[in-house]
Amino acid sequence: MGFEILILMKKIILIVAISLASIFPQSAGNSGLSFLKFGFGARNISMGDVGLTLSNDVTSLFYNPANLAGNEESQVMFMHNEWIQDVSSEVIGARSQFLGLPVAIGFNTTSISEIEIRQKPGEPDATFDANYFFGSLSTGFFITEQLSVGGTVKYLYEGLYTDESTGWGFDMGLNYKTPYKGLTAAAILKNLGSMNALRDESTKLPTEFRVGAAYEFDFAETDFGLIAAGEFQKYTSDDDPHFNFGGEVMYKKVIALRTGYQSGYESRGFTGGIGLSWGNLNFDYAFVPFTLGLGNASLFSLSFKF
Repeated sequence: MGFEILILMKKIILIVAISLASIFPQSAGNSGLSFLKFGFGARNISMGDVGLTLSNDVTSLFYNPANLAGNEESQVMFMHNEWIQDVSSEVIGARSQFLGLPVAIGFNTTSISEIEIRQKPGEPDATFDANYFFGSLSTGFFITEQLSVGGTVKYLYEGLYTDESTGWGFDMGLNYKTPYKGLTAAAILKNLGSMNALRDESTKLPTEFRVGAAYEFDFAETDFGLIAAGEFQKYTSDDDPHFNFGGEVMYKKVIALRTGYQSGYESRGFTGGIGLSWGNLNFDYAFVPFTLGLGNASLFSLSFKF
């Protein structure tokens, strides 16, 4: 009986590994918790996920907490992510001031539903869901007039069949407003930390390094605004680097058209989306097409400033 259970668990792990490989197409690597690679905010994702410098709102808690510095507005944001292969995420973020410092909290719940357990061809013996979660706390502050730094601490959870694991992750970022008007540079090291063992072995976090820059064009005498950004992204456990590019054209600060490109992925590249602003309320949509028959992903986010 014990041997049969062991064989069953190995089959389950194999099924999940195959599912995750198709769901999170990535370069070769040996890290897990791929939901930490999802972006936050449809605006950033529609521009090729270039949030390192462009996340000037509550989404900076995910991309670069250094961007929280100097922004005293309070904001809440909700994002719904309909990814591919029955993966869905709900993400909530909030930003405000506490003891004179900007503070942001974030929550992400991601699930992969209806993973089938099979011991022979035909109908599955059973199904189960894989569940992931993080809760985060971030802050940032200026150390000079041009340079800000920030940090994030994350509580992590993964649940796979009957096994569960928890752990902690940390992000450290900086943002530099260069002497050239409109040009900003930034860098971050994300997902440092570790997990407890999931049955026999702990999952390795997808530690990530990013560096990039953004430029906001000066069209003061027109109704248009234009921002462009580029980033270098590298996961320490993966073989290949990624280059992300994105841009946004906004008209009268009401409607925005966005597009982006991510290199180094086997099944996706171009991204796109739109944004609508009405007073302090913002709605954003991102579309991420996949190849290899995987389908398409749609992401919606709604935010309110007060």
